Amino acid sequence: MRLKVRHVTGYRYDTEVSRSYNEARLLPITALEQTTLDARVQTRPDCRQQRYWDYWGTQVTAFDLHVPHTELEVTATSTVDTGGTEEPTDVPTWALYAGEPVRDRFVEMLTPTTRTTADEQMAALAQQTVAGLEPPAAARAISDLVRERVAYKAGTTGVATSATEAWAQQQGVCQDITHVALAMLRAAGLPARYVSGYLHPREDPQLGETVVGESHAWVEVWLGDWWGWDPTNAVPAAERHVIVARGRDYGDVTPLKGVYSGGGSQRLGVTVEVTRVG
Repeated sequence: MRLKVRHVTGYRYDTEVSRSYNEARLLPITALEQTTLDARVQTRPDCRQQRYWDYWGTQVTAFDLHVPHTELEVTATSTVDTGGTEEPTDVPTWALYAGEPVRDRFVEMLTPTTRTTADEQMAALAQQTVAGLEPPAAARAISDLVRERVAYKAGTTGVATSATEAWAQQQGVCQDITHVALAMLRAAGLPARYVSGYLHPREDPQLGETVVGESHAWVEVWLGDWWGWDPTNAVPAAERHVIVARGRDYGDVTPLKGVYSGGGSQRLGVTVEVTRVG
């Protein structure tokens, strides 16, 4: 598919902000799974921008505002040819996963983070779930388990919610389901990383129809090559998915963050629109 995405984030401050320093991770990458044809970030008030790629391969738009303002609007627009990847067939053995070369190479995607730590019960269940399964089937089994145990329910968690907290609550959003899946995949010995981006909500999108889309999260598991799986929807990451950023957890891929001087409290509004254009 060819998808056009428009993502608007707005801040309104109670009092005037004198300056702010910001980073946006909103531009889709070009990779084997997709080709980004056009991508840009616009701000209101307007300001100069700098772009760079972070350690994880995500394109970052950095911008500073040095004029007094009470509102900030950040609009990211992009056009992307999507496709996804096939599940790898030349998959390493469990013995290879346990070996030092693989564990050293993927240490960052095997090491638990604050958001992706599995407690003893979760780790034991992960290992029990994959017993006797080959790695691809093991990855699917863990994702299926997480989807069964953690129900999708908006408004029950926040950006700081950990995998263990979401597991205990048995509910959360795609970010939480992804964190739980990562915790259990890593506990089972499978390198896995967090992916953020967008999902077209309709299985058969119509050309030219603009719909309310979603910022979304899913996992990529290393099975001899990276393979994307969406545990929230129990589907491979394919033509409806647009990749923006990858990392260890949400903290590495936060869409927009920054610091500001003055301003008091703030209110945030986010809208995402997705259109199939090809």
